[in-house]
Amino acid sequence: MGLALVPQGRRIFKNLSVLENLQLPTSGLAKSKVLRRTEQNIDREWTTEKVLDEFPQLRDRLNNGGNELSGGEQQMLAIGRALVANPELVLMDEPSEGLSPRFVLHVGEIMKRMRSLGHAILLVEQNLAMALSVADHVHIITSGRFVFSGTPEELKSNPDVLDEHLGVSSAKALDA
Repeated sequence: MGLALVPQGRRIFKNLSVLENLQLPTSGLAKSKVLRRTEQNIDREWTTEKVLDEFPQLRDRLNNGGNELSGGEQQMLAIGRALVANPELVLMDEPSEGLSPRFVLHVGEIMKRMRSLGHAILLVEQNLAMALSVADHVHIITSGRFVFSGTPEELKSNPDVLDEHLGVSSAKALDA
C-alpha cells in the first residue's frame, strides 16, 4: 500500500537475524506494491545494501538475532526494515525513545534524508527539538482535539501553546 511503520518499542523480530528482518518487506508475501524503477525515483530506492551503508553497525551484525542487538541497533533495524519497503509514507512512532542523544541526532538526519528523497513522514514524537527540526507542519493534540496546527516557526513563536500543552517555558529551550 506504499506505507511502512517504525513502531514504538521497535518491534523487530527478535528470533530472526538482522538480515532476515531486513528481507521481510521484500519477500513475496509482503510485497503489495512494487516501486517502479524510473529515472525520477531510482535514487530514492532503498535496498538492503543502502540500508547497511546508512547503518554500518548492522552490517557487522547481519547474522545476529534481533535479541542480541542494543536498543540503538534495534532502532536502526526497525528504521532500515521500513526503508527497504520503499514506502511513500513512513509512520514513525517515538523513534527517539530510549536512544542516546547522539543517536537521536542520527535519526533526525536520517529523517531529513528520507524527506529529501521524497518520502512523507508522519511522526509522533516527544523529543520536541528533534521533531521540530524535521517537521514541515506540526499538530498538537490534547484530550483528543487539535489545540495547535501550524509550522514549527509558528509553534516556536507561540509561548502560550508551548507552556500550556508542552510544558516548555520558552522557544530557546527547543534549540538546545
